[in-house]
Amino acid sequence: MGKIDVVMPQMGESIAEGTLSKWLKKVGDAVRRDEPIFEISTDKVDAEIPAPSAGVLAEILVQEGQTVPVQTVVARLETAAATGAPPIAAPPPSKSEAPPPAPTPPPPTPTHQPPVAAAPARPAPPHSPSPPKAAETPASPVSPGAGPPEPAQLEDRLRTKSTPLVRKIAAEHNIDLSAIRGSGLAGRVTKSDVLSHLEAPQPARPSGSPPPPAPDAAPSPSPPHPPPSPVAELIVGAGARVIPGPVVEPWEGDRVEPWSRIRKLTADHMVMSRRVSAHVQSLIEVDYSRIAALRAQWKAEFTERGVALTYLGFVAAAVARSLRRHPVLNAAVMGESTIYRGEINLGIAVAMDWGLIVPVIRHADELNLLGIARAIADLAERARTKRLSPDEVQKGTFTITNPGVFGTFVGLPVLNQPQSAILAVGAIGKRPAVLTGPDGTDTIGIRTLGMLALSFDHRIVDGADADRFLADLRAQLEQDPEQLA
Repeated sequence: MGKIDVVMPQMGESIAEGTLSKWLKKVGDAVRRDEPIFEISTDKVDAEIPAPSAGVLAEILVQEGQTVPVQTVVARLETAAATGAPPIAAPPPSKSEAPPPAPTPPPPTPTHQPPVAAAPARPAPPHSPSPPKAAETPASPVSPGAGPPEPAQLEDRLRTKSTPLVRKIAAEHNIDLSAIRGSGLAGRVTKSDVLSHLEAPQPARPSGSPPPPAPDAAPSPSPPHPPPSPVAELIVGAGARVIPGPVVEPWEGDRVEPWSRIRKLTADHMVMSRRVSAHVQSLIEVDYSRIAALRAQWKAEFTERGVALTYLGFVAAAVARSLRRHPVLNAAVMGESTIYRGEINLGIAVAMDWGLIVPVIRHADELNLLGIARAIADLAERARTKRLSPDEVQKGTFTITNPGVFGTFVGLPVLNQPQSAILAVGAIGKRPAVLTGPDGTDTIGIRTLGMLALSFDHRIVDGADADRFLADLRAQLEQDPEQLA
């Protein structure tokens, strides 16, 4: 008999942690190899994680709702024989990540004494809401010699154990990361640690804070509503003035439902996108009458192959071909540079009961209409049943969302960062239209029409670029949809 560790998997190269949302098995249950045993949630995907081997679930080490770093051992399986290579999970941080003790110099050095007067202390950031006390983190000059790490070195070390997002949040709120006890692997400060620090009761404002009102000013009455929390400031963004809203309280008969992890992450991502990019929208009307005729003609053939031929399939196929001719719509912003992506990977937004997810069709420009239609149906089904793999929600370069399936005439979507554009497909149906005959005579006829709305990042995409892309897209859908097959 032997035991095999079950670890929190690496769900994408940029993911450092995951939330164990649900156990599908309990201690003592027999499991088969590759049988799902628990569900996880990250900022990229909700997924079911299969067992690495057949056996019996002997121990559960991480409970539902806990967020842990990747490669953390979450459970152990009892197997008939300990087979395979040793588990890839790292041992507990206190053993594997702890730095080796510094050599003790011959004479005892009082490392926690304040420095001499000649060594000026490193100044705290301006307007720091909670600077560390001198007794806790004494300032000392940085020296290249051996010995315990100085505060500046310790801070740098902690910063290297946090993600760029965590460092950005800390910078926006003048938070010293070295003052936060990290809960991540090897003491890494996570986003949850920073948000918890912001939501915690703050100490009295230090003397370096803005002065109180002048003595001769009349005392202002108490505000009708409490000031916004630091988390509200975080959501609005650095440099933005937060206007306090009304205090929202549940009334009798109301139902309060806490946000799921995917809902929180979607909210953060959307607000960040609105703050970062200059959103502009262009809309165009498309006549789908020829496509409607093709769908009726090809429906039986596609059904035999197990694929439903939808309008979305035609739109996605046309988008994939148009992006090759309009590369700025398939680009991303990197600082003050533009990355023109070599791959065309279409993200298809899928609405679920518990949130929104965007699986990706890789190399969509290399697929025909049947291949794209099959990929859309497959990804949507596996997204709703939580069977997507991490790679299937990574590296999208352009996103399509389809609010028209619910009857929405047109939608104006928010960019899926760091992409430069997103297309919304509006409801498609029969409507009256002006038709011009060969002799120039205008008549009113019934056509199958629908709106396409393109949101784009005006930092790199000009209006002319967006409009040429939409015109190209409409021409493919109206004039020659057969070439998409």
